[in-house]
This record gives sequence, structure tokens and C-alpha cells, in this order.
Amino acid sequence: MESAKPEEPATQAATEVKAEVEDEVTPFNIAAASDSGIDYDKLVDKFGCSRMTDELREKIERLTGRAPHRFIRRNIFFCHRDLDIILNRYEQNQLFYLYTGRGPSAEALHLGHTIPFIMTRYMQEAFDVPLVIQITDDEKFMYRPELSQEQVAKMAISNIKDIIAFGFDPEKTFIFLDTEYIKELYPNVTKVQKAVTLNQIKGVFGFNDSDPVGKYAYPPIQAVPSFCNSFPHIFGSRKNVPSLIPCAIDQDPYFRMTRDVAARLKYEKTGTFYSTFFPGLEGMKGKMSSSSLHNTILLTDSAADVKKKINKYAFSGGGATEQEQREKGANLDVDMPYQYLRFFLEDDAELAQIAEDYSTGKMLTGQIKQKLIEVLSTYLKEFQERRKAITDEDVKKFMEVRKINPVPKKFEEARKAKEAAEKLAKEAEAGAGAQ
Repeated sequence: MESAKPEEPATQAATEVKAEVEDEVTPFNIAAASDSGIDYDKLVDKFGCSRMTDELREKIERLTGRAPHRFIRRNIFFCHRDLDIILNRYEQNQLFYLYTGRGPSAEALHLGHTIPFIMTRYMQEAFDVPLVIQITDDEKFMYRPELSQEQVAKMAISNIKDIIAFGFDPEKTFIFLDTEYIKELYPNVTKVQKAVTLNQIKGVFGFNDSDPVGKYAYPPIQAVPSFCNSFPHIFGSRKNVPSLIPCAIDQDPYFRMTRDVAARLKYEKTGTFYSTFFPGLEGMKGKMSSSSLHNTILLTDSAADVKKKINKYAFSGGGATEQEQREKGANLDVDMPYQYLRFFLEDDAELAQIAEDYSTGKMLTGQIKQKLIEVLSTYLKEFQERRKAITDEDVKKFMEVRKINPVPKKFEEARKAKEAAEKLAKEAEAGAGAQ
């Protein structure tokens, strides 16, 4: 028998290259090396974030008096920077605020865009804190050469109406366009621009010499809403109120840079709370994107659109035939209907039962797709009804530069209770002295 030949060098090299392929996660591109999606454990270690813990989940429940959001319960928001520190501050009746944003690149948002807004709304309601929402019309005009300023401006207003429809508190929410609010931002922008070198920007964001200079100038603009003195109508002259940013983990490069600069400027470091990516219908290798409509469910889609897209395009981890599915069950890690239910089905017990039935072959692909169609159709119908009610006057109210009280009601109640107790103690002391 002929002995096995040693592997050819070219084949060896190809094998080594294949083994070295890694996930790509940047603010501009998401591409998983595996069909099962991004390796988040590896990504957390690479970025140097802290993992979410049961202790933090329990603390959120204790501080808010309610069960944590399903995104927290299911580890969809899975890592953070300084969330523990911000929760400790809140426990001691010290302020924080929320910051999130949107780059207007399409008329309508899609389901992937909803994840940080759903989470931010929950956190605003649960902690009763102010929220600033940055609309980066400057960024999209600069990064998308095919878009005119007029197109971006139109998309921005449409997106703002979508955002308001998530149910944010109008008394505690300030939405601003960069190009309109830049006067208030600019003092901090120049401080950040002075503190960051060209080589640092290149290293963090991968820009090259052919990119417009505006790309290099933009990251400091995204950084400065993290600093409370960018909003004097909310925080006055304070410089010591940290922000917390719920967003997907691809935004971490912006806020690593921001945290580094904050330390040098003697500002509070921003905290971040990161989610996994919401995948496109066709699989876990990338996140949902407006540039691929058949791979995307828009917030404007009808129930018929949802049904068609899920039945036709949603990648299944189930068996190729009914018999195979009955015998082997489904691979939940790559099954899009199950993954989407993790995001949008509220009932934990029902989700666990679906996971059990589908993974063991008791449930078929058609059945889980039907369940997802029902869940998403209901969600979109309710969202669209709220969206129809949003007026231009609502937009003006949320965007008005106005006095906003940053203090949670529970802090005010605690202060009043303390003052009342101190008053009673003084009265008792005075009475005892008179005797």
C-alpha cells in the first residue's frame, strides 16, 4: 500500500489561512467567520469589556422594583463598561443619564434598529432618568457620498418620528440634530479633537488617506454627548454626571476613545451597555441591514410583508424534511425564527417550551415560523399605530432646547423624607430640652 504523502506546502498554507479567519466587528462592518455567528466570548475578551452577571441583573431588579427586561434576562445585552459603577451611584442617589443615537440613512427603521431603542426606553422608564438622542445627520452626509444634505434631513425627521413612537418620556427626552445643536457641542468637540491624534483615529477606525477629512473630524462629535456639560439646559454647570449608552457592541471603538479622552479632560467616563447583533433573515453571519431589503423586516412592513419574508427568506435550522426534523430536531443556534423570538417574545416560559419542542422535533419549521409571524405582526401593528399619531408638533417638543429636570422622582422623595425626619428629630430634641 502506498504511504500517505506529506501535505503540500500550498495546501498547508491555505489551511493555516483558513484557521486564522476571524470575525470582523467594526462600526462599519459586521461579518462572522462562522455560520453560527459572532463569537461574543472572544469579542468581549478582545475589546476588554466586562461580562454581564447574575449579580448585576439582581441589582437592576432591586433598584428598579421590577423584573429586568427580556434583553437582560436572556443575555442579549451581554457586556458593559462601568454599568456596575453607575448602578452603585444610582443606589447612592447620584445622577446618571442615558445617551443613544441614530444615523439617518433610510426613511424607515428596521427591526435591528429597534433593539437599542427598546432597551433605552425600558431603562428610562425603570430608572426615571433623562435621555439625550443624537441624530447624526452630519455623519451620514459625510460617510454616504450618494446622499445629499436635503435627503439626509428628510430621513432624519422621519427617523425622529419613528424614535418618538417607541414611547420615550417627552418630559425627560431631548432629541437633537448635530447640525442644529453643534454650537452647544462645539466647545467639547474641540477639546476632544485636540486630545486625539490623527494616528489614533486611523488606528481605531481604519480610515485611510483617501477618506474625506470630515470622517476624521466626526468621531469627537459622537463622543461629546457622553459629557453632561454638553447639555446645560439639563445639567447646568455640572461636569460630574456620567452617561450610560445602550447600543450594539460594534460601537465600542467610539466609546473606548471617548473614555480615554474623558479621563484626560477630568470628565466622568461614559458607561456602555452592549447588545449582540440582530441578524438578517438569511443567517447569523451578519446583522440586519437596510441595504438588503429581502433580508430585512422594516417597521413599515405589513403583516403580509412579514409573512412573505419569513416564509421565503428566514433561514431554518430545522431538518430538510419533516421526518428528519422529527428525528433530529432543529439547531437553535442558526435558526432565524427561534433567534428572532428570543428578541421579541416576552414570555420566558413559552420561549423555553418552544426551544424544547423545536430542538427535539416535536415542533416543525412551519410552526415556529407561524409563531414568529404572529409575534412580529402584532408588534409592528402596535408600533405603526403609535407612529401614525406622531405629529410635527411632537417632533418640535422633543427637539426644543428646554429645561429638563434630571433628578428621578425617587431621589426627590428620599430627599423630602430625609428632611422631614431631620425636622422631626430637631423638634423632638427641642422638646426634650424644654423639659
